[in-house]
Amino acid sequence: METLVSLQNRLQELEATARKLEQPDEAFRTDRVEPAAEEAFAYARHFLSTLPEQKAFVEDVTTPRLLQQYPVQDEPREASEVFTVLHRVFDNVSLNAASGGHLAYIPGGGLYYAALGDYLAAVTNKYSTVFYISPAAVKMENLLIRWMCELVGYPADKSGGYLTSGGSLANLSAIVAARDAREVKAERIPRSVVYFTHQVHHCVLKDLRVAGLAECVIREVPMNEAYEMRAEALAAMIEADLKEGLYPWLVVASAGSTDISAIDPLNEIADIAEKYKLWFHVDAAYGGFFLLTEMGKQKMKGIHRADSVVMDPHKGLFMPYGTGAVIVKDVQTLWRSNHFDANYMQDAIPYHDEISPADISPELSRHFRGLRVWLPLQLHGLKPFRAALEEKMLLTQYFYHEVKKLGFETGPFPELSVMIYRYVPAHLKGNITAINEYNAKILKKVNADGKVFISSTSLNGEYWLRLAVLSFRTHHTHIDYLLQLLKKIVEEEQLS
Repeated sequence: METLVSLQNRLQELEATARKLEQPDEAFRTDRVEPAAEEAFAYARHFLSTLPEQKAFVEDVTTPRLLQQYPVQDEPREASEVFTVLHRVFDNVSLNAASGGHLAYIPGGGLYYAALGDYLAAVTNKYSTVFYISPAAVKMENLLIRWMCELVGYPADKSGGYLTSGGSLANLSAIVAARDAREVKAERIPRSVVYFTHQVHHCVLKDLRVAGLAECVIREVPMNEAYEMRAEALAAMIEADLKEGLYPWLVVASAGSTDISAIDPLNEIADIAEKYKLWFHVDAAYGGFFLLTEMGKQKMKGIHRADSVVMDPHKGLFMPYGTGAVIVKDVQTLWRSNHFDANYMQDAIPYHDEISPADISPELSRHFRGLRVWLPLQLHGLKPFRAALEEKMLLTQYFYHEVKKLGFETGPFPELSVMIYRYVPAHLKGNITAINEYNAKILKKVNADGKVFISSTSLNGEYWLRLAVLSFRTHHTHIDYLLQLLKKIVEEEQLS
């Protein structure tokens, strides 16, 4: 009896302390503004209202060390103190990914309505991977995936997919589905061949390793002057490998490469993949949502013939980081690679007209990603997304023509919204090392200015500056500012 009494007493003590986690609930129940919520929304208001004046980049790796003074501890801190720290370590420190001046790498999004979706998803904490547990959350994600399948041109009756954390996991899921569909067993791996160009995203190589396929034979297919896969070279390599007794099983094409937005000849590659029974995968993480534009549709003809496609809403739909998608022509390929049963889930009734993400992905518990995508699409409609994507393509074409007038060399005409350029002074022609150093100096000066932020890449030993236009906040003024800054830097270099 004493043991039971002491147990109950201890439970009362613990409940009194544990209920402090529910204090925000009490605040909302009494119509008071919870202090931390007030601070958070004030932070967001300040950030968004001052965004046009903020720099795109400030090189600072020292300020974030302030966080070391705030370890996890038993006692709470005041909300005002905590949010003051956030202001200090986040504001004007390093890359401002929300800035329209972010013209480097592949810019992400950060739509405000998506943030509201994330807020509601976290507050309600819906378990979004099993239809029986949360039918609305799963239905929402499935409808978004159905829309993406329609955008690509997949058949409605068999296609499917799920939302991922981004292109890396999406490509991994497609590769695993391909591996199992093409029966690439352990003993077969050293003779199994994968084909892609040097422009393939490096996560594909990482994913092959994670999927246990690092010992596959890797073939880099030659490219044309526009850095697009040469289909005839792919066919010749497959023929040669077959004669050697190897097993060609996967070809990965790019629909918007990271370096220069190159698009491989999808229809021609599809013909070859069908002829030789290869799984045809398209990495359209960056380029996929340009299908919303007429120009994008024309450039990506044949994408509907791929067995799998990767698209990142946190790129072309301007959603927050951590929002990717993988879609497949036959959703059963994902199901066969990922579905497992568990004793403790025996009460979950299967609904055959709805696929649960848990059955077609490696993830079980994860964030309710669907709401952050669904809410802005509902509140904005598609028209501004289409307009923004076409605007980014045209801004890149505008820069392509204008930067040439400043004397810069350019790479191929941009297929989408990424392009390369460099300056070659007359006195440095033929000196690759000096030209590379000269352009690295230009990049450093642009980023030191901070109003815009650019990046670079290397192709065939040559250092190239990159322009990547994809932030929904990037407009004509940002491109003109970069052009003026480049002109000023080159003129100053010539005088020095």
